[in-house]
Amino acid sequence: MAVVEGERAEVGDLGAFPATPNASGTVTATAPGAVLAPSRPAARRTPIFLELGVIAFLAWIYDWLENMAPLRKSLALSNGAAIFSFEQRIGLAPERALDHWLYHHHWLAYISSDFYDNAIFGVTLAIAAIIWWYRPDLYRRLRNDLVLANLMGFAVFWLYPVAPPRMLPGFIDIVENVGGLGSWHNLLISHADQLAAMPSMHLAWAAWCSLAIWRLAKPGRQKLVALCAGIAYPLSTAWVVMATANHYLADVVAGIGCLGLAVAVVELGMPAANGAVRKAAEAGRKRPSVGTESAA
Repeated sequence: MAVVEGERAEVGDLGAFPATPNASGTVTATAPGAVLAPSRPAARRTPIFLELGVIAFLAWIYDWLENMAPLRKSLALSNGAAIFSFEQRIGLAPERALDHWLYHHHWLAYISSDFYDNAIFGVTLAIAAIIWWYRPDLYRRLRNDLVLANLMGFAVFWLYPVAPPRMLPGFIDIVENVGGLGSWHNLLISHADQLAAMPSMHLAWAAWCSLAIWRLAKPGRQKLVALCAGIAYPLSTAWVVMATANHYLADVVAGIGCLGLAVAVVELGMPAANGAVRKAAEAGRKRPSVGTESAA
């Protein structure tokens, strides 16, 4: 016997199925020989104070790492030089050429500086707010993806401090030289963790935005738009962070990999582990006790 979800249906959509009113007066379409099953309860939004608490927790960890920066500057500079040297040896070191080219195009440099400062927060928080408000069924998993990616990034910042290219000889600090929109621009730069180039959280967040947009989009034209935006935004972010001499190509790859690993853990690893635990618990409940076996 078929089971049909008892979802609401508009009267004009009933087609050939007979209309069956439920206890609340809502009309549902019932296929012949089908039994109505209760629909799944709608997902609820998580409390806003909980989400603000998560942001405050991540900000606290970042501030703690920032306070450690003066103690590790020489190590970070050495690690940064090693990364750039490795890229040069394998022929994948576009950062310096992009940096010098951008410096000679003032307006593009200004736009890139604003993009670097604002997009990571503005775009990411806007998408997160939209999902939290309109699609709470998607929000928790996506939120956990982003939080775990940040925690992974913070662990690397602590274990392997890396100075960005702009702190190495031969590079130009585009953001400092050109400036950006808002009086808080230089204040933000001076209070950011200067030794947290690896991995690039700009790319981790941009990749997260692409994933979120893809899941929000409906099949059809929206999916095509989401695909184009999901490719263009991380590529633009990668170009900006390298051209402004804030990240190496290796940081870009590591940032995307960081989010990919977080998604694998949250959306594949954790459900699999929970399923294994449930199966073990069920097997334990079904196993007969020693006394029962003896009596038999």
